[in-house]
Amino acid sequence: MFRPASLAAVLAVGFATGALAATERFHATLNGANEVPAKQTQGTGTMTGTLNTTTHRFSYDVSWKGLSGPATMAHFHGPAPAGQNAGIVVPLGNNPKSPIKGSVTLTPEQQQQLENGLWYVNVHTAANPPGEIRGQVEPVKK
Repeated sequence: MFRPASLAAVLAVGFATGALAATERFHATLNGANEVPAKQTQGTGTMTGTLNTTTHRFSYDVSWKGLSGPATMAHFHGPAPAGQNAGIVVPLGNNPKSPIKGSVTLTPEQQQQLENGLWYVNVHTAANPPGEIRGQVEPVKK
């Protein structure tokens, strides 16, 4: 049987070791208007993700429809605010099929960029090699 002092010690160890890691959620809405420069397209998409702030593991689900043709590439880019372009941070594959589900362990710098809304998702097609649809990855407000 646990005594209150013993239970407090067990809980303290759990907190100290990160047993109760925080999870942050993210979302992006992908469309041609978000591209830089903007594109005319019927394509749309979404990205949802979660970040374990203790392990720095970012899990994502990216889906799209209505593109001008098959996706040729997809990536997370950053760091850049909406309206600016940046380099590839996490490649999501060549000739990807919707949906793309995966995860990646981030560096502390990448995690900070993600949490500050400085990443975007870009889906490329043959008709739009720089990207057909794009969405800024933003934290979901609690």
